[in-house]
Amino acid sequence: MRYELMFPAQIREAIDKNTPVAMALGVLEYHGEHLAPGVDTLLVVKALEMVEKDMPLILLPPFYYGASSFAVEPPERNGTIHVDSQILQPFARQLFYNLLRIGFRNIHVFIHHQCENFAAGMPTDLTFKLAAKQETFAYIEKEQGEGWWGNPASAQYYDDHAAGDNPFNWINIHPFMSSEAQMQFPVDHAGEQETSLMMAFCPEAVDMSRYSDEKWYSKTAKQASVEYGNRAKEVILKDIKRNLTC
Repeated sequence: MRYELMFPAQIREAIDKNTPVAMALGVLEYHGEHLAPGVDTLLVVKALEMVEKDMPLILLPPFYYGASSFAVEPPERNGTIHVDSQILQPFARQLFYNLLRIGFRNIHVFIHHQCENFAAGMPTDLTFKLAAKQETFAYIEKEQGEGWWGNPASAQYYDDHAAGDNPFNWINIHPFMSSEAQMQFPVDHAGEQETSLMMAFCPEAVDMSRYSDEKWYSKTAKQASVEYGNRAKEVILKDIKRNLTC
């Protein structure tokens, strides 16, 4: 279900059923001459649309305007849009604040951009991770007051936490590709892996007739194939479904 097309009664039903809510988080960044700049976001958008066909899932409108940086190429005539993480921070907090107030408690954000460094963290994912925890703390304190954790009502906190039932699971930020998936299909930038993924998930954003081998990072794109992309797609979709149901 696309959130923007849902009726209020459907939103209430989804809240009562604790239906997962998912958002694609990404950037607009130069990915060689043969790929569109929306690669990092489009992959997640298309994957979530596929998952939504197999299980109850609310799809929030995707967010394309992350901190891409200009590390790959300068923006002039190349298309990269970079929004600094300090600008993203208040947006992310407001987004999560509103989702919690609406009543959602099963919120998931997936990001592909720089996900090879997800464990250590990069500007976009770190910003949203921090905002998620900040707004969870702020929401609980607003509802229950200061000292909520120390109150007798929270005496079962550690038992609940061990069982996976704790408020800091209300919002989760995930890499589009798990570390296991990345071991099988190593991440690159506009090379064989990423081009193959686009062939499998979003072929309309790939045009190999435009390919140029001028850039070192995209030279392996010549080896890209739909078959490679489909093998990776199977693993990625399985991981996403697991994250949404655990």
